[in-house]
Amino acid sequence: MTGEKFLAICVVAMVTIVHSFSFTNPALHSYRSNNGSFESRVSSSSALGMATWSNGQAIKEYQDFLSTGRSELEKEDDGPSVIVQSSNPNNVPSLTDAIVGLGKGDDIVLNPSDSLPATLGDRSSYPIYIAIPPYELTDFIRNLNDEWKSRAEDFIFFSGGKLCGVVEPVLREFGMCRDSMTQVLVGFSTPAPGTGLGGTTKKPEDLSCMIGNDSQGDEKWAGESQSCGKWNAAVSSRLDDNGIRCKTVFYREWRRAMWERAVFDCVFNVVGSVREEKTDHADVAMFYELEASDMIWELANNLRGGLAVTLIYGFEDRLFSIAEMRGKDEICELPDNMFDYSQNIFPGKCLMLKEYLNYAKDKCGLLQGVNVPAVPSQLDELPSKVRQGNLRADGVI
Repeated sequence: MTGEKFLAICVVAMVTIVHSFSFTNPALHSYRSNNGSFESRVSSSSALGMATWSNGQAIKEYQDFLSTGRSELEKEDDGPSVIVQSSNPNNVPSLTDAIVGLGKGDDIVLNPSDSLPATLGDRSSYPIYIAIPPYELTDFIRNLNDEWKSRAEDFIFFSGGKLCGVVEPVLREFGMCRDSMTQVLVGFSTPAPGTGLGGTTKKPEDLSCMIGNDSQGDEKWAGESQSCGKWNAAVSSRLDDNGIRCKTVFYREWRRAMWERAVFDCVFNVVGSVREEKTDHADVAMFYELEASDMIWELANNLRGGLAVTLIYGFEDRLFSIAEMRGKDEICELPDNMFDYSQNIFPGKCLMLKEYLNYAKDKCGLLQGVNVPAVPSQLDELPSKVRQGNLRADGVI
């Protein structure tokens, strides 16, 4: 065994051991107290004293160092880019104008039927932002010609928010959910055209919010943009130049953040849309806190069991902070064309979510153009002994 291989094994073992003792006890979870603050609740005499979690990012960074000799991943710089919009003028989202507004005026906007330039800004490889609505994404990828297919590694896909939703099922169908594929979690505003001075489009603004400091004194943020993949540094640079926070991460960490945002987009819009009066996200956090919290935990537990996605500790605090600090005048909506990319995407029975969706369709006149899944019978299977928020099988707290 060579020295490098032995050292790599030692690093992996040490990372695993360290996180075994430092990772949050699974019996510890946060809840909102009566005064609105988040506190910690600890289950006594938990059968699991610790959880083992290996930091895949640290391992991958070390493996890349062994194979390339570079201590950091090679990152592509920002520059002139291609922005792909829908061929249907009625389906061009404000995301297209937002990306153009974040650039330096040297980007070009194309339709899927156009040809890609051989070079752009003296580069043969350049970012290709896919600003196509989720409900057109399947047809877009399926109908790519050979020229576009050869440039698939340069595609940049968007997730998060009312416009982008969750496109993971679509990308997975075509094998595009991988480390090298660039994906962006939207944490910035997408102003409608003509909202700026002189009829121009208003510049996108950062929607992240600082929610305090952790035990080490570092700032804690919620709702920030995140990017992963080949062009993650280019995306981050473009956003940073416009005062928008953007965290560059590996795909696994990005995926957790993306599903956390998906929980927010689903819960706060569903809970708020069934009210008689127009309700915004801030109203949901203030007046319908318990309903939103219960649905958040339902979806989080189903993500862990159905997609092997465990949201990072403190997710409930972050989601309510986004609603309270950025949710004013963000009216809760359930558009039909985003149903399969915002609500109908979570694994498991999702009993509470489906009850609300059926109520929205039957009593509120919403979602009339989609097939809302029926509320599953609670007698379909024997009740589970696993208590929500507790990993003990006997349900004892």
